[in-house]
Amino acid sequence: MKIQIDSVEGLPEAAGKLLKAVGDRRVIAFHAPMGAGKTTLIAELCRQLGVTDDSASPTFSILNEYRSQTTGESIYHFDFYRLETPEEAFDIGAEDYFYSGRYCFIEWPEIVEEMLPAETVDVEISVDPETGVRTIDLPDL
Repeated sequence: MKIQIDSVEGLPEAAGKLLKAVGDRRVIAFHAPMGAGKTTLIAELCRQLGVTDDSASPTFSILNEYRSQTTGESIYHFDFYRLETPEEAFDIGAEDYFYSGRYCFIEWPEIVEEMLPAETVDVEISVDPETGVRTIDLPDL
């Protein structure tokens, strides 16, 4: 499944389609180059899930926890850009979060691929360098 975003105004609709497409799956791994919009997309996903706090990239903290005002449940946002080994993710208990049944949005998931549940949804974001159009690809859906 592919979703295109022509401008920031199309972000809410794209996020809604993504949430519908993933269904009951809760671990979503975002693969994209720097500046492709991973954090912006995750912030919109959080907003649609009832998060009212600002959603920002946890680049330095590695993990941000948000609370859905709709369900009261926690939503976890990981940024593994700074990790050098999978053991660092293991040390913060990442595996426990991945299997918690809560939403886990993961930026730079490559270093933890071996830890991720089989039902993890991979999301690939690409940017057309000429038009700036983003394509969100869910290759397994």
